[in-house]
Amino acid sequence: MSQEKATNTDSVDVSIVVPLYNEKESLAELMKGIDDTLGKCGKRYEVVFVDDGSTDGSYDEVKSLHKQYVNCVKAIRFSRNCGKSAALSAGIEYAAGGTVITMDADLQDDPAAIPEMLAKLEEGWDVVSGWKKVRHDPFGKTFPSKIWNAMTSMVAGLKLHDFNCGFKAYRGDAAKRLEIYGDRHRYLPALANWDGCKVTEIVVPHHARKFGKSKYGAWRMFNGAMDMITLLFLKRYMKSPMHFFGILGMLLIAAGIGVLGYFGVMWAITGAMRIRPLTLLAIGSMVMGVQIISIGLIGEMITNTVQARRQYSVRERL
Repeated sequence: MSQEKATNTDSVDVSIVVPLYNEKESLAELMKGIDDTLGKCGKRYEVVFVDDGSTDGSYDEVKSLHKQYVNCVKAIRFSRNCGKSAALSAGIEYAAGGTVITMDADLQDDPAAIPEMLAKLEEGWDVVSGWKKVRHDPFGKTFPSKIWNAMTSMVAGLKLHDFNCGFKAYRGDAAKRLEIYGDRHRYLPALANWDGCKVTEIVVPHHARKFGKSKYGAWRMFNGAMDMITLLFLKRYMKSPMHFFGILGMLLIAAGIGVLGYFGVMWAITGAMRIRPLTLLAIGSMVMGVQIISIGLIGEMITNTVQARRQYSVRERL
């Protein structure tokens, strides 16, 4: 069936980007679900599997699917585990479709939701984010996730229920503009919104994991908190870091000058000069202020001269 629907990737309607790490057992079922769903829609599609350094033979399974679904399966294999953001970045760059959909490989995302996502994009939205309203995950994951999503909504200025859902649909040009590195995959709707994209969400089915185990632990919440601070900083000062470091540095310098000026006036009036702890603190404040301004200047130079570098190395492509 899939061979009959084989198409030239130059005329692909939909690209499905699937980052994976040790998900061998779920790939065939996932691919069948995608094929059945998009076959009914009459869409010309491709699935871009990005193997993020798997060690369980996942890439061999991808190669088997590549032979079975002629011209429908593309693949990228990293030489080491680089993280989900790097995998998404590579997959989106390699995608040829006018629409890009990202989804996880663990069968918790249901391809049956894809037609509704595509219909939402046709209404004029640039990004459609999935909302796992009913989650089949333990309380230790769902409760912290609700808190994190609420805080992210406030910081990002975008009301979504589930920022971290990997099931999303993008217009191709919107997806290609995203700069995805570090752990930015958690904040893609916010980044797209800041870039001027129209972002919405729909409820998507969520299934219990069939095979393997989650690749994320309790440390994810700590990383998420640090990423949120970074997100807030980038939102306000990404293009002008000097506005942050310069203001902070000038405040410290002004405080130091004010204290030293006071002691200078007192010395001129009384003729007594003492080295007090506050004097040393004022001098330290001025030195620190100069250093912070210097950091701001370095940040400005980096912003204006350095492009984001790839954080992955591709071993093989299909």
